[in-house]
Amino acid sequence: MSNVNLAIGGRTYTVACAAGEEEHVLGLGRMIADKLQAMGNAAGQTETRQLLFAALLLADEVHEARHRGGSPSAVPASGEGLVDPGRLEAIADALEKCAAALEG
Repeated sequence: MSNVNLAIGGRTYTVACAAGEEEHVLGLGRMIADKLQAMGNAAGQTETRQLLFAALLLADEVHEARHRGGSPSAVPASGEGLVDPGRLEAIADALEKCAAALEG
């Protein structure tokens, strides 16, 4: 087991990974950091919510690539045109309600 440090959104996160997977995990972290940066400064959004939006955008890119039978790298890095922001907002609200219900 190895640890890597991911710099995302101005913070550093230590993540465990299998030996030999360090570069792959670092690359994934850079993708998340790049997505957050591309989203710009979302005024009034918590760090958790910003990370949630970034994860949703990345997951939607993968979904769209699979749906089209292509690879995730064939999807534009910006994610533009893939998801309606209102739809993301509704998904985020639903996920937050689920998390709150699970937390008790």
